[in-house]
Amino acid sequence: MSTMKETLLEKIENREVRIAVIGIGYVGLPLVVEFAKEGYHVTGVDVNAEKVRLINEGHSYIPDVPTEELAGLVDKGLISASTDFSVLGEVDAISICVPTPLRKTKDPDMSYIIAATDEIVKYCRKGQLIVLESTTYPGTTDELIIPRLVKNGFTLGEDIFICFSPERVDPGNPVYNTRNTPKVIGGATPNCVEVATALYGKAINTIIPVSSTAAAEMVKLLENTFRAVNIGLVNEMAIMCDKLDVNVWEVIEAASTKPFGFMTFYPGPGLGGHCIPIDPLYLSWKLKALNYNARFIEMASEINSSMPPYVVTKVMDTLNTVKKSVNGAKVLVMGVAYKRDIDDLRESPALDIIHLLQDRGAEVSYHDAFVPTMHHEGLKMESVDLTEEAVSAADCVVIVTDHTTIDYAWLAEHARIIVDTRNALKNIKNPKALVELL
Repeated sequence: MSTMKETLLEKIENREVRIAVIGIGYVGLPLVVEFAKEGYHVTGVDVNAEKVRLINEGHSYIPDVPTEELAGLVDKGLISASTDFSVLGEVDAISICVPTPLRKTKDPDMSYIIAATDEIVKYCRKGQLIVLESTTYPGTTDELIIPRLVKNGFTLGEDIFICFSPERVDPGNPVYNTRNTPKVIGGATPNCVEVATALYGKAINTIIPVSSTAAAEMVKLLENTFRAVNIGLVNEMAIMCDKLDVNVWEVIEAASTKPFGFMTFYPGPGLGGHCIPIDPLYLSWKLKALNYNARFIEMASEINSSMPPYVVTKVMDTLNTVKKSVNGAKVLVMGVAYKRDIDDLRESPALDIIHLLQDRGAEVSYHDAFVPTMHHEGLKMESVDLTEEAVSAADCVVIVTDHTTIDYAWLAEHARIIVDTRNALKNIKNPKALVELL
């Protein structure tokens, strides 16, 4: 008689496994597509009825997923979507890709993970694989997921298989995507890892197994803490160079010529996105419960969080050089997405910069071809057309997001003052605008 593991492995190999992905955003939808491209039937499950409707109609709302590709897979019957969680009882594998934000108190909000798990508990059955992909603190899978699921009387690693596999999505990355980014998998038991590796290995090129779910959880936090700390370092370097009247961009470019022992990071107006500004604080929060202060994380977070106010101070100081007060000044913000060439506003430093400028009496407008309207965190604005009239009418232009669609030479020709937080004007010779770098 075949064991549950053997049966599941056989179904994976024969493309008979049915998969559900809970949460069909920037992480979940690309995963749905990659599994479907390998011939698996995948159901996206989400509380957002609009996302479900769009998927079932074959329309992608994620830039990294072409509508043509999604539509073809929907037409073949390989992808469907639903708001009804009862479909979880009909599938063999479930991936959880829900958000894990921070509360205002900077402790992790586990409500989305708990809600998804509680829905799984209602419908799960023997022989299922359940993989948490949402970024979280070490111990989440063992402390929150497993106890809820084994209460059904299932034996872990025999009746049910549970793993943690951190998402590594980088929206807008032209080189690395879900398929060619190595996938780390940590299981509750060796059997759990074996089953998850077999399934994910069909859709992802390289699988990296680790010894436990906690190790896999820690991998993700190390990756993003490494980036947050180094960005914090280079942001502080920008502030120090400014005080020393040294061009930080020149310093970084020169340092980058060293062929060993140096990795290039660039300063900016602040951290954005769902990962780097947030993930390290999960680890910091967890360690506080163990009476340990994660000093690097706390310091980096403090520096990175201070960058939007620093940019606003730059704007105020630059306006002062032409005897103009920020109160009543017209300020045009170039780019509000958290990084270039995407439409994602999550944790974007532009939002803080706009709020701070408005608090000081500035008349703020923005241009971002990727974000035509912005109803976010109390801001209700529409992108203005990038015309000569709009640019020349601004007392100051602030480059916050350096989208590659912008003609920066043209911008430097028509603007009066530019505060460039991204060194976007580095190749512009003798700009007419007064340019102030970060």
